[in-house]
Amino acid sequence: MSAPWEIRFTKQAKKDIETLPPKLKAKLRDILLEVLAQNPHEGKKLLGDLAGSYSYRLTYKDRIVYSLDEERRIIYVERARTHYGE
Repeated sequence: MSAPWEIRFTKQAKKDIETLPPKLKAKLRDILLEVLAQNPHEGKKLLGDLAGSYSYRLTYKDRIVYSLDEERRIIYVERARTHYGE
């Protein structure tokens, strides 16, 4: 198995994470380290305004939105909250 991808956060993602309850922060960390850092293509490719990004479900309404730097093997977490305009 290849080395895991590096994970970086945008300012917006950091703000989103600060608002998450501790249980969801732990779930987010687990998903990032155990799922996405191993295989970032697990997420769903997004279309429209977010084309080029991926989405992975955190809760029923919250999503992790991220983009990839394939060459440098870096995951950029863009959002870690809902995508329903809240």
